[in-house]
Amino acid sequence: KLAGGVGLRRGRRDAKELLTGEALDFWRVEELVRGERLRLRAEMKVPGRAWLEFRVAPDGSGSSYYQRAVFFPQGLSGRLYWLAVLPFHGFIFTAMARNIAKAAEALPADAEPESAAA
Repeated sequence: KLAGGVGLRRGRRDAKELLTGEALDFWRVEELVRGERLRLRAEMKVPGRAWLEFRVAPDGSGSSYYQRAVFFPQGLSGRLYWLAVLPFHGFIFTAMARNIAKAAEALPADAEPESAAA
């Protein structure tokens, strides 16, 4: 709690459904368009403001998956923080994309999306 803010002490209201405004670990669901987009705002202690965004778009016979991290640093400490974590983001986001794609591919073709990140 001292290092990261509210963090993992919060539970989820429902393990399969998200709603706008809900807490999700270190994040708050800021925008949710089912089957299209999920934007999370960071609630952890960082020197700036941060978001994670996940999008899915139809792509011919399948879908394309997009993810991005947005960070607006606050002062020099924010810029130094971003430079320090930047090398790790390549590993983290590559693994995250792979795991999300694998989970999506495992769903039945006619399955209704339960959350925007699925």
